[in-house]
Amino acid sequence: MTDGQRLKVVRGKGHPWALAVLLAALSMASPFSIDTFFPSFHAIATQFGLSKWALQQTLTVYMLPLSLMSLVQGPLSDAIGRRRVILAGLVVYTGASLGCTFAPTFGMLLAFRALQGTSAGVGMIVGRAVIRDLYDGPQAQKLLSLVTMIFAFAPAVAPVIGGWIHVFWGWRAVFGFMALFGATLGVASYFKLPETHPPERRPRLHVPELARTAWRIAGHREFLLLATAMGANFAAMMCFIGAAPTVVLDHWHLRETQFARLFIPIIGGFVLGAWISGRMAGQVAADRQCKLGFAFSLSGAGLTVALHSLIATPPLLVQQSLLAVIALGVQLVSPVLALRMLDLFPHARGSAASVQSCVAIIISAVVFGILVPLLSSSLLTLAEGSLCAALLSCGLWRSAQHRVSLAPRPS
Repeated sequence: MTDGQRLKVVRGKGHPWALAVLLAALSMASPFSIDTFFPSFHAIATQFGLSKWALQQTLTVYMLPLSLMSLVQGPLSDAIGRRRVILAGLVVYTGASLGCTFAPTFGMLLAFRALQGTSAGVGMIVGRAVIRDLYDGPQAQKLLSLVTMIFAFAPAVAPVIGGWIHVFWGWRAVFGFMALFGATLGVASYFKLPETHPPERRPRLHVPELARTAWRIAGHREFLLLATAMGANFAAMMCFIGAAPTVVLDHWHLRETQFARLFIPIIGGFVLGAWISGRMAGQVAADRQCKLGFAFSLSGAGLTVALHSLIATPPLLVQQSLLAVIALGVQLVSPVLALRMLDLFPHARGSAASVQSCVAIIISAVVFGILVPLLSSSLLTLAEGSLCAALLSCGLWRSAQHRVSLAPRPS
């Protein structure tokens, strides 16, 4: 069977919704690993006698291996196939989650969190390459937007689930839930995930060559500008997500079971943005969609800064509405940037997805581990951080656009 015939067979199996649900579920492992235990922050700090800064490192120690392994998982899936890499990653993730469940010391908890980080991103990273293996242009954008729309519920649902598990069974049971989730994904992927990267399209597994490919991608000026823009784009929202325990429990004075008050408006914005992006695919030029997205995120962040500057205790509904506006803008921009980066390297999409994810995760790790502890003392400083991230993202995107416009055109 030829390469084209094989892909046609895979495309013809089932409805795109089925593939979208599976890929979205695989992508949920990473946000579940971040958000589910937010309601347990105070309990973990109390048990191990931790400062706020030390506790925040449960996120940093997870994010750094996540970023480094993202450089490996995509190229590895190029060489040995998407399915094998995803299944192996889920086995490691499930084991690491069990280790967190029974960790006797904070040091052991950090070690197993790092092991979680080496594997939690495999579904998100390789999943993008799966979509691009199967579809082109507007079809790819529609499926990626559909995956994002389904996946976007994870950050909203995760802390709610985590909060109730924590209330009834304690913080260790929250990590036990992650292990169960990983095992369920492993079984579903074993039976339902097709291989979309056939052997005739795979480069040989040669580590120096894979490293050179990743380095070549990372050194591509337009790619690097877009990857940094995408990371900064998400950082506009990550400022609030990373500070969720402080925002919900300290600033808004809510309970462990009320994290949905923060995450539902954010996810509502993401879902609406993904739906609009899917409708725009093939109908609206990519640069126009990005301009619209940045208009929303900059307006939402700017108004949030103004709100907290002028009013000591703004109405919660207004704060939630502005968070939804920022999230809407972030989501309108992200699929355009992601697909453009993958299209720059059509023969190494797994590697491109890996480098793209690595840059985004490193930026998120800096936000979670350094900026959030510095900014979370007030909602105003968090809003200012969000606005700065949105401005940086827009500036980098415009720089990438300018670079393309100056590139020599083929004769």
